[in-house]
Amino acid sequence: MRVTTLFGITFSLAIGIWGITLPVTEAVQLRDGIVYFVQPPKLVKATTTYKDVNILGGTYYFTINIPENAGESLQKVTIAQREGTENIRYHLNDTRAFVGERERKESRLTLGAVTNERETRTVTVNFEPPVTPGQTVTIALRPVSNPSFSGVYLLGVTAFPVGEKSHGQFLGFGRFQFYSNGSSWWFP
Repeated sequence: MRVTTLFGITFSLAIGIWGITLPVTEAVQLRDGIVYFVQPPKLVKATTTYKDVNILGGTYYFTINIPENAGESLQKVTIAQREGTENIRYHLNDTRAFVGERERKESRLTLGAVTNERETRTVTVNFEPPVTPGQTVTIALRPVSNPSFSGVYLLGVTAFPVGEKSHGQFLGFGRFQFYSNGSSWWFP
């Protein structure tokens, strides 16, 4: 069993009259082997490139901050549609992730499997290798098109640490409001 702590361990090294403090934090692992983040990631924001219904070529961005004291790397993220009239379908092969935010892309991240569970309306994005603490990452998810029906669509974001038995931490909802532009191409 790994050494566990909720608050971290601090070592102090005194050199003359000056002191240096080095924080050391490890992940929380329970007896049953379930791994938790010490400090969970945070959903910074969720944005979309287009807010009109039926638009092709859009992208949904989910920006997540993994704190330095997370205790464990980020292995995967699930994005589950919890509200919205229509089930959103995605081009899973076009899913991308990078360090940074939508406006300030840094290095591209390598993804493992990106899957969709239709019954639960959940997309799972796996990172290979896992994302180390102290970084902000953005997942770019490409829908086939924006929904056909206007309204609010809530997408729940959950982060999982590395581990065979890892506990997902719910980070919050990405809230997208799609608008009808007043004209309907299927009605004369």
